[in-house]
Amino acid sequence: MADEEKLEDENLPESMEHMKDDDDDVVTLLSADGEEIDFVEIAGIAYKGAFYAILQPVELLDGMDEDEALVFKVTRGKDGEDKFEIELDDSVIDAVFAEYNKLLDEAEGAGTDTSK
Repeated sequence: MADEEKLEDENLPESMEHMKDDDDDVVTLLSADGEEIDFVEIAGIAYKGAFYAILQPVELLDGMDEDEALVFKVTRGKDGEDKFEIELDDSVIDAVFAEYNKLLDEAEGAGTDTSK
């Protein structure tokens, strides 16, 4: 388990390392039409050698429920800045959310004392 966590930490883009401990940062992204949209960082997930961010819009987007979030693939641009590209592949989206849910389950299990 510790090796898996270490491996995932090594896959984190440098500017995303803060997501391990802080889940209430706001990221501002530009839409295709140049509109600024604020997102709350829910989680960062390493999956198949890539890094994904689960982001939830601060203000609901058309067609979204308040408990929904979006998956973005995070890559390093030529300028050294992280680039967020919305993931459209349903199989990748499902896998990223499955990994996130697995991590949540593990975190909840670690906080439960079953010896009593």
